[in-house]
Amino acid sequence: MTGVYGVERVKNTIPHRGEILLVDRVADVRPGESLTAYKAISGNEPCYAALGGDAGARDYAYPVSLVIESWAQSAVLLSVWDSPNPDVLAGKVELAGSLNEVTMGPRAHPGDVLEHRVRLVKSLGETAVLAGRTLVAGREVLNVGTFVVALRDVTELLPAPGPALLSI
Repeated sequence: MTGVYGVERVKNTIPHRGEILLVDRVADVRPGESLTAYKAISGNEPCYAALGGDAGARDYAYPVSLVIESWAQSAVLLSVWDSPNPDVLAGKVELAGSLNEVTMGPRAHPGDVLEHRVRLVKSLGETAVLAGRTLVAGREVLNVGTFVVALRDVTELLPAPGPALLSI
């Protein structure tokens, strides 16, 4: 599917919202094959809020955990592109499984745009194995050997009916 899809399409596909939504747009989607997504890093990100002033302007690298989370959201987008579920309380829920063979390159900073490239390695029923990398201006900042995503019905994840848990 050619075209560029903005944040509304992303929100209509996965349940991430607010500060935890780390994908701005999607391009070059080939359902069941590959996807390219983008995240622009700003000095106004919540992770820089405690720094005060313009300390986050270019001096502090974007946290590695957020680079990985942003790539993983892109991987989930590919795995559910044809069967979106923006409601975490209904239908199938995306569960992150293993993340293997991860390597980091140079760090990303405010002003950079993360370009996530994701490909589907294998699909087994409601489980997908994905791989890919993240680039900033052509340089690799993240490489993911494999990432496993499993879809499960939300009712399977709810606690069994029974006595209420005691609160302290």
